[in-house]
Amino acid sequence: MNYSSEVERDYDVRGWYASVQESRHDGGEPGETLVKVATGVVIRNPFAGKFVAELSDLTNPSSAIGHALGERAVALLGNRPVESYGKGGIAGTSGEQEHVVACITTVFGDPLRQQVGGGKAWISSVSKVAAAGTSIDIPLAHKDELYIRSHYDAVTFSVPDGPRPDELLICVAVASGPRVHQRVGGKSVADLKAGV
Repeated sequence: MNYSSEVERDYDVRGWYASVQESRHDGGEPGETLVKVATGVVIRNPFAGKFVAELSDLTNPSSAIGHALGERAVALLGNRPVESYGKGGIAGTSGEQEHVVACITTVFGDPLRQQVGGGKAWISSVSKVAAAGTSIDIPLAHKDELYIRSHYDAVTFSVPDGPRPDELLICVAVASGPRVHQRVGGKSVADLKAGV
């Protein structure tokens, strides 16, 4: 199924955006490369400039956004499995934070989980109202266990000309592993696999 086309059928899409970061080290010895990806879509906000109680026009078709952004993120990660994920968005200055939240509920989240190969943990999220070009730090946590400290991280993402006042930027982030040089303890991926 072409999820991007489905999004473009249900929303007024201005553009799709992505970023990829590959880190070999953070001051210590180089190790396995950590790849972090963010993908986003800028859509027109049908509720910009007015207060509307019922936001289902944003929520109901949002499964396609979850699928499309997840699919794009996984592709950019290459053949690496997704270990952590997060979601978020920015409402342009004529919109509300709640307009972003309406787009990233469970309707959106479950398809994202499907695209990244499953996910038992809740998906960390962030939302705000800001001007075009403002960056957002999308929080990351392990996709199967929230309390795996090694995977607490973030991906900074921005669209230089968006979201405009009457737009929404909806985005996701994924990563191929833990922070580079993580070493502060806590529950580990090994513990998760051992059922601890």
